[in-house]
Amino acid sequence: MHRVMIHPATYDDCRSAVDRAFALFPQDVAGKKVAIKPNVLRASRADEHIVTHPALLRAVVDKVEGMSPSSIVVGDNPGLFGYGDNEKSFEETGLMAAAKGHYRNFGDSTKRLALNPEFMPEVGVSSDILEADIFISLPKFKTHGLTVMTGAVKNSYGILPGAQKSRLHQIAGTPERFHDVIVDVFRLRVPDLFIMDAVVGMEGNGPASPELREIGCILASENAVALDAVVARMMGLDPGRLRFLQKAKAMGLGDFDAERIALAGEMPALPGFKIPPLGGEAILGNPAIQEMMAAKTRVRPQADPALCTACGACIDQCPVAALTMAEAVPVADPEVCITCFCCQEICPEKAMTLR
Repeated sequence: MHRVMIHPATYDDCRSAVDRAFALFPQDVAGKKVAIKPNVLRASRADEHIVTHPALLRAVVDKVEGMSPSSIVVGDNPGLFGYGDNEKSFEETGLMAAAKGHYRNFGDSTKRLALNPEFMPEVGVSSDILEADIFISLPKFKTHGLTVMTGAVKNSYGILPGAQKSRLHQIAGTPERFHDVIVDVFRLRVPDLFIMDAVVGMEGNGPASPELREIGCILASENAVALDAVVARMMGLDPGRLRFLQKAKAMGLGDFDAERIALAGEMPALPGFKIPPLGGEAILGNPAIQEMMAAKTRVRPQADPALCTACGACIDQCPVAALTMAEAVPVADPEVCITCFCCQEICPEKAMTLR
């Protein structure tokens, strides 16, 4: 039996919901490395509600600081419109200040993990996520034009730095196969706790829709599948119709059946909640978005000789050894490069550009 918390909240008082989440789902934080990952789609204003609200992040950071961890890191790898702009995305959304000095650029370093040969044999995953003893995910209550909704499972897609995400979009080819991809990524490092910003949600064709919905809740669970099932039902969806939840259940990652989920709180009714087409047409049929994703996968890093000091940091951090030093500047092998953009993120001189 899974349990999902639904706690009434505003952004001014969400700390009480965070306290209850940790009471219901205790985490052994003392002396541990803790990674906290909000949903940071791209640079935007907090009142656009495209990202996890800074108030929730600050409340979680405050809570974890009081539990004596050995370290805290806060970060994310933004989506399509924010590749390579991790710090800018955090600054403009207000999440940098909310991180209270614990921000870490999750694009700085990756480790290679096996994924699924049907899509990509290996991917680079943010080292800060993999090295954490406790991984806390802070998803946003939103719709998504390709996966219908984005929540606890989909938030883990951001453990992949750079344009690997676009490459997987392209390789998947269809919405059904992309649903499979996000579950394959999710299982690489399953978070230990999920605390969702549902104070103000998003409806319509997310994940950056201007159509917002007052919901007034913080949700939490130790199980992503159960949490997403509750979100789906709040949106008026049958979770059994969402392929990523079907696959996650089949892989033993959780259960979406209502009788297998105990609610700690009352589920609010959201009549007339606007959802995108179940077939993923909102993104799959948008040629501008498809071309933008294709363009992101074609870019490769190039060093500016006027800025590069040949320090070798990018070569040391490249997870696939795609960079070598040639004539005092690093050069990328386009056949080896996986467009994770770690070299751009790590460069102390900001000499690495993407072309």
